[in-house]
Amino acid sequence: MTTLSSSPFAPGTASNEFVPDQSIAGRLQLVTDTVTVVSGQVLARGAVLGKITASGKYTLSAAAANDGSQAPSVILADAVDASGGDKLVGVYLAGEFNAGRLVLGAGHTANSVKDTLRDAGIYLKTAVSAADPA
Repeated sequence: MTTLSSSPFAPGTASNEFVPDQSIAGRLQLVTDTVTVVSGQVLARGAVLGKITASGKYTLSAAAANDGSQAPSVILADAVDASGGDKLVGVYLAGEFNAGRLVLGAGHTANSVKDTLRDAGIYLKTAVSAADPA
């Protein structure tokens, strides 16, 4: 934590330093919501989640799943430790995201989930590199 000021008008003003992780990749309006992540998981920010049809809870989307969660539908907004029980978490429902920063489940690649996420309002972008001028 960094102290910003010793001003008598705002004593003890402090702030955590913001370090961008470059997950957000555009200016498209972000749409968020709250969902329940099923217990038994520790997930990082950017995890691509799918909805389990029977329970309505979310889990890391894996291509081989057959419970509905094989279809990716949201991106986890913050890391979560649900190892001790179900957790309420924030997710992105829409926006533009850096494909290289996603955390994908088994059997998924950024290319394999791109169309499904686009249908949900989530657009993936990849880094653009300049051609070698030589």
